[in-house]
Amino acid sequence: MILADKIISLRKKSGWSQEELAQQLNVSRQSVSKWEGAQSVPDMDKIVQMSRIFGVTTDFLLKDELEESVPVFSAGTDDTPLRRVSMEEASSYLELRRADSSKLALAVFLCVISPVVLILLAGMSEVPRFGISEGMAAGIGLCVLLVLVAVAVAIFISCSARVKDYEFLDKAPFETEYGVSGMVRERKKAFQDTRTRLNIIGTVLCILSAVPLFAVICIDPADLIYVLSVCFLLLLVGLGCIAFVYGSVYGGAMDRLLEEGDYSRKNKAAGSITGTVSTIYWLVVTALFLFYTFGPMGNGQAKNSWFIWAIAGVLYAAVLAVVKLINRSRSSH
Repeated sequence: MILADKIISLRKKSGWSQEELAQQLNVSRQSVSKWEGAQSVPDMDKIVQMSRIFGVTTDFLLKDELEESVPVFSAGTDDTPLRRVSMEEASSYLELRRADSSKLALAVFLCVISPVVLILLAGMSEVPRFGISEGMAAGIGLCVLLVLVAVAVAIFISCSARVKDYEFLDKAPFETEYGVSGMVRERKKAFQDTRTRLNIIGTVLCILSAVPLFAVICIDPADLIYVLSVCFLLLLVGLGCIAFVYGSVYGGAMDRLLEEGDYSRKNKAAGSITGTVSTIYWLVVTALFLFYTFGPMGNGQAKNSWFIWAIAGVLYAAVLAVVKLINRSRSSH
C-alpha cells in the first residue's frame, strides 16, 4: 500500500473529511487532495504530524511494504475490519447509479405532476361546453394520480433493489482498494460541470415556475386559465426536479464512495433520516390534499386546494434544512 492510500485509509478510519485533516495539519484541503491522489508527497514534518495524529509509526507511512498499521485511536470503535470496496465493485456501483439516475428523475417528476390531471379536470368541470361532471373529474383525476404515484413507487423500489448490495455505503464506514479513490475523483471532476449546470437549470425552473401563475393573477382571467397556470407551475417544478435528481443521484454515488459531504463517516454515524423524512412528508401532504379537497369539509374542487402543493414545496426545503442541522448537531456531540 502506497502512502496516498494509507493517508486515505487512516483519514477515513478517523472519520475525518479532507478539510478536517487539512485543519489538523495546518495545510490546505488541496494539499491533502494531492497527497491522496499521489500527485505530491508531504514533507517530513507533515509525515511526523500525521503519525502522531493517526497513532501510527512514520515507518508505516513511509514504507510501502508495511501493510499493517498500529490500531488507530478512536473512541467507540472496535477491532472489526472494515469492508473493502474493490475497483470492480466501485465501477459497477457507479454504472448502476448512472443508469438509474434518469429513472429516478422520471419517478420524482411523476410524483410532482401526479395531481395535474385532477386539477385540470376539476377546472374543466366548471365549463359547461366540456360536459365533464364534478364526479367524473374527481374520479378520473384520482385514478390518474394513483397510477402515476404507483408507477413512481415501482421505479423507486426497482432502483433500490438493484443497489441493495451496496446499502453499506450509506450506513457503515469502509475502505477502498488501491486506485479506487483516484478513479472516483477523476469521474467526479469530469462530472462536476454537468452537475453544476443541472443544479442551475433546476433552480431556475423552480424559481420561474411561479411566473405564469403571477402573470395570470394580474390579468384576472377565467377560472380555467387560472387552473392551467397552476398545472404549468407543477410541470415546471417537475422539470426542475428532473435536473436536480439526475445530477444528485450519480454525484451522490461518487460522494458515497469517497465518504464525503452528506456521506462522510460523521454523517453516517449520526444516522441520516432524510430519505425516511421525505417519504413521510410527501405521503402526509398527499393525505392532507385529498382530505381537504374531498373530505367531509371539502368541496371537491381541486382547483381551490392547489396551494397545498405550492406551500408543501416551499416547506420541503425548510424540512430538509432542519434535518441536516439535526444530523450535524448529533454528529458534533
